Amino acid sequence: MQNRTIETGVGLFLLAGILALLLLALRVSGLSGSATSETYKLYANFDNIAGLTVRAKVSMAGVTIGKVTAIDLDRDTFTGRVTMELQKKVDNLPVDSTASILTAGLLGEKYVGISVGGDESLLKDGGTIHDTQSSLVLEDLIGKFLLNTVSKDAK
Repeated sequence: MQNRTIETGVGLFLLAGILALLLLALRVSGLSGSATSETYKLYANFDNIAGLTVRAKVSMAGVTIGKVTAIDLDRDTFTGRVTMELQKKVDNLPVDSTASILTAGLLGEKYVGISVGGDESLLKDGGTIHDTQSSLVLEDLIGKFLLNTVSKDAK
């Protein structure tokens, strides 16, 4: 009887550990089993989306207010078109707000940061943020620095 109790306890402990790992994996991946709150869509066009992925967070003042749901190429302007789903409680963004692709942490995770504008009129569901700042690409910066250094040495 003593062995049976120990085996049952170990089994329950392992089951709890597996459930905890599953919950942690879902939390880290951004997936959730719960129903999402009401959202609305906004669009933004960027010249360079380097590193931004679907399910990346959208934040304002450091607070996550939504996520990126799609990334496409706009065939008319040849820019990257980002579709974002924002929480309905943040439906008072002015039309002149700015969207920027920013980098978080040491690993360089990209996300969209929104800076609030001052216009009276507000963005509606399906609206587009026109004032955007593209992703900063480290390789481009290094190349510009090296070319600028070489140009100065040649003179």
